[in-house]
Amino acid sequence: MFVMGDIHGQFDKMCAALLTAELIDPAYNWRGGTAVLWFMGDYFDRGPDGIAAIDLIRSLQGQAAAAGGRVGALLGNHDVLILAARQLGQRPSSGPGGTFLASWRNNGGEESDLAQLTDERVAWLRSRPALALECERLLAHADATFYQVYGRTIEAVNRNLGALLQSDDTRAWDLLLDYFSQRRAFQDRDLGPARVGRVLALYGGRQLVHGHTPIPKLADLKPQDVTAPHVYADGLAVDVDAAMYMGGPGFVACLPNL
Repeated sequence: MFVMGDIHGQFDKMCAALLTAELIDPAYNWRGGTAVLWFMGDYFDRGPDGIAAIDLIRSLQGQAAAAGGRVGALLGNHDVLILAARQLGQRPSSGPGGTFLASWRNNGGEESDLAQLTDERVAWLRSRPALALECERLLAHADATFYQVYGRTIEAVNRNLGALLQSDDTRAWDLLLDYFSQRRAFQDRDLGPARVGRVLALYGGRQLVHGHTPIPKLADLKPQDVTAPHVYADGLAVDVDAAMYMGGPGFVACLPNL
């Protein structure tokens, strides 16, 4: 199984990493055959080409399926932010900007992405799962425990968050964005393994793979030195956020069988 962390509009680095992993060819077509590839969310903000990133993922999904492979893509908090900016705009928000649009802009929103966020692209984003189970691994964008607020099964979480993204309930959107600001739930050397263990017991899987928190914020590394996942919490958690928007080169992780 292959996994790629937060893209944040870094389309060129995204493509370079996929080329290095031999999952696409120089024309950006799928060459991974029957491989499984997951993107971990946060396609937008802090970089110029979020739309190009999701358009490539959407294209690869169809090509991979035709070849017997599969490409999945999770929902990240910055994806919720841009959806909120488009759908709720200047409506009041408890976020740092005072409105949903201002909060998105304050978090690195790119106006060109918002301008190109068509109904078709919105529908695709709204249908992204928040959680997935693949090869005995639980996949989640955030290293946080809030998902249980939205359901006690993967299916329930994805269903409830999907419904929220269709609604105009500003309080529900604010609450989700507030929850999504949580991170580092499993970093504590003493408490972290037990916390991630409880998440795995609830949703399944033997290991949690996440993005959301750039690896340099968990490990003693400079962004440019991040070239592989960070495994921690007694091996129960894996961070794949390559810190590309911070200057990291980016990578696609090939995770071994458990």
